[in-house]
Amino acid sequence: MTTAVAQTPATLPGFGASAFKDLIRKNTRKAFYTTLAILLLFGMSSCSYRYIENWMFPPPQVVRVKLAKVSLDMLAPPPSENQDVPPPPPPTVVPPVSGPAVRAGMPVAVPDALLPEDLKDFASVKDINVASAVGGDGTNFGDFASNIGQDVGTLNIQTKEEEPNVEDFIAVEKEPDFDYAALQRRVKYPELALKNGIEGQVLVAALVGKDGRVEKTQIIDSENEILNASAVNAVKETIFTPAVNNGVPVRVWVRIPIAFKLR
Repeated sequence: MTTAVAQTPATLPGFGASAFKDLIRKNTRKAFYTTLAILLLFGMSSCSYRYIENWMFPPPQVVRVKLAKVSLDMLAPPPSENQDVPPPPPPTVVPPVSGPAVRAGMPVAVPDALLPEDLKDFASVKDINVASAVGGDGTNFGDFASNIGQDVGTLNIQTKEEEPNVEDFIAVEKEPDFDYAALQRRVKYPELALKNGIEGQVLVAALVGKDGRVEKTQIIDSENEILNASAVNAVKETIFTPAVNNGVPVRVWVRIPIAFKLR
């Protein structure tokens, strides 16, 4: 029987435990220094980047302004909305003076050629009795001698009497009177109405003045417009007895029916 004997291999030089420890220690030291160098490089690059950036792109200069504190008590009060604005003073108006546009003065026998310019606006002999001392505006009121120096604005000017409305009721003692038969005879039948056999009635309102004459007319109702003009003309030609109130003639409206009939 053959017996096999296993032989232990010889240990290779440089590959023992101590060699591995030395290798690990060297690699660890090398990794530490490499990492430290990389960190320093990154730190220096970040710091130098800011300096390079500030050198190439300088930041704008900032001006610091000191703010002043203002209190509301130091401000002026706002204007009041309810404050009344004083009205402007009324313009000074010099009232006109009636009379000739000349001034009365002492008549002196001086030729016109020798009369100074500032004396040519004095009254002549013709106007001496009707001129005032200050001169007028040249308006002729018919009798200067009675109103010299009188203010035109104080003259008594009669206002036009207000015209009554056709619908107004005016109380009178006596209504206007007229001859209705004579009025009807004055009515001229329109030719167009005659040819077409048109009949009807027109109610005309007339404003009778204080003298009995018709001042104004108005159609209140009409059955055919062809008859209106003839009815109005007949009413205008009529003379009325004016209405009376308190013994005085007054202006009133009257309504007159005008009939158009064919015989």
